[in-house]
Amino acid sequence: MNLSPLKTPISLLTLTLIITLLFIHFTPKHNPSSISPLMARRSFILWLHGLGDSGPANEPIKSLFSSHEFNGTKWGFPSAPLSPVTCNYGAVMPAWFDLHEIPVTADSPDDVDGVLKAVKNVHAMIDSEIASGTTPDNVFVCGFSQGGALTLASVLLYPKTLGGGAVFSGWVPFNESLIEKFPDDARKTPMLWSHGMADRTVLFEAGQAGPPFLEKAGVSCEFKAYPGLGHSINDQELLYLQAWIKSCLKSSS
Repeated sequence: MNLSPLKTPISLLTLTLIITLLFIHFTPKHNPSSISPLMARRSFILWLHGLGDSGPANEPIKSLFSSHEFNGTKWGFPSAPLSPVTCNYGAVMPAWFDLHEIPVTADSPDDVDGVLKAVKNVHAMIDSEIASGTTPDNVFVCGFSQGGALTLASVLLYPKTLGGGAVFSGWVPFNESLIEKFPDDARKTPMLWSHGMADRTVLFEAGQAGPPFLEKAGVSCEFKAYPGLGHSINDQELLYLQAWIKSCLKSSS
């Protein structure tokens, strides 16, 4: 059957309209309230490496954080400046502050001035991230060995409550006289402390001294001991860290 020139465009228009209405009707509706707030979270994880290491060398750590809660996470892997280190006979290497002896014990001497100088640099990194839009309670500072000691100092001296601080094979890098300088808001930041029981570089006793110190400061701390683990960090610790941070994350809504 031949269609007249007038009826053809009208028929095509009608058909197009019907298809459009059917598409709209059967397209799944997305309810904004059904989307988990976890998906909208923005967080920042700052990782501080150990003596003689570098930031980029630690970047593979983030590959273990595969949960969708970390899709919007920004990572920071800074490198320590080059400095002479006393325990290594003055050799110049990446170091957050000076270290007088190895193994580190609960009674090892501290480089308090060096620690406080390094803390200022860490605080500047945190401030920059908060200024870019991340809320303080979604900022996490983590560190291994000397970086763990610096993590502890940086969290306890920061003027705001952060999402959390995680110390791996670290130690307390100053004495109790500094507790009075900890801001009240900093004392509300939760801490995770993990330490290998076979550690011969930062002795287990140095790690064990952490929780009692934090208790005196009024800081909540979860301590995890790992039998047979030396001065290193393993996947078990990192997977637990992932779960711990997930439990601490706050919704951006």
